[in-house]
Amino acid sequence: SPPKPTSPVPTMSSSQTSRTNFLKTATLAAAASTFVTAIDPQTASALVQSPKTNPRYIDEEVQMKFGNGPDGNPRTRGLLVRRFTGDGTPWTFPVRPVSLVRTWPDEPPFKPEDFLRADQQDDGSFYAIPRLVYHIDEAAVASLTQYYRRFIPKGSEVLDICSSWVSHYPLEFPTVMKRISGTGMNALELRANDQFTDFKAKNLNIDPTLPYEDASFDVVTCVVSIDYLISPMKVLKEVNRVLRPGGKVIISQSNRCFQSKAVAMWLQMNDRQHLELINGYLQYAGGFTAVKAYDITAADGPNTYRDPMFIIEALKTDSST
Repeated sequence: SPPKPTSPVPTMSSSQTSRTNFLKTATLAAAASTFVTAIDPQTASALVQSPKTNPRYIDEEVQMKFGNGPDGNPRTRGLLVRRFTGDGTPWTFPVRPVSLVRTWPDEPPFKPEDFLRADQQDDGSFYAIPRLVYHIDEAAVASLTQYYRRFIPKGSEVLDICSSWVSHYPLEFPTVMKRISGTGMNALELRANDQFTDFKAKNLNIDPTLPYEDASFDVVTCVVSIDYLISPMKVLKEVNRVLRPGGKVIISQSNRCFQSKAVAMWLQMNDRQHLELINGYLQYAGGFTAVKAYDITAADGPNTYRDPMFIIEALKTDSST
């Protein structure tokens, strides 16, 4: 089981969640239950040269203040959280190609009821309370983190859509990437994400327009969330718009979801069919090429079960606008 803290964990307010402040204040918990306090931002930049020395977990307290408005009743709440770094784990991380074999017709075959959900209420209510938890297990998180480290070039400008308090990026990304932006449902969760350069809260099921200029990013990621989008092709068309020519979208998917919020046809499909469906979404969004799928599920290690993890990635065509 994960180690328990053996010394006090310093608090971090919502206004102190920048990467620099985090590195000055956060306590890093290693797998052997020892604690190392990061001294300065240079510590993080060194991690890219020696990821094997990274701690497996980061334990911290995140404080959130509610009711800051003139009519509010300000209250502060603290929550102890444990972040998975994706490093220092016992697993290996193979990348296995998956063939996409379904031929999609020229026009989308989907019916309106395919995108219905058991809970049709406004998503703003469902996601109003921050969930500082993981929706996939540690092995799946680690496999995704290692994939990002291998296949997102340093110096990239990266956008994480449908994001939350974690983006599963490697620890060194804030120091080796030019920009990391995020958009998601809950502003408090986004504020707690210490890897962002900037973020904007946005409900893409109400308005699928991404709040960024054309050709702003080199890479766009979306983690285990495309199953919740009721207009996925419109969102992916927006992803194409904000990507630079030759830029990449990386969509990751597992087999877990909030069943009340996933679209109806997703719940009727298996993992392989999910990959084919996402491929169809990309085709109908337009402007993508070189679509590839991979099974990156973690291997080896002590666990008999690990959440599966799959990737579909595609490049924006040079002629896309």
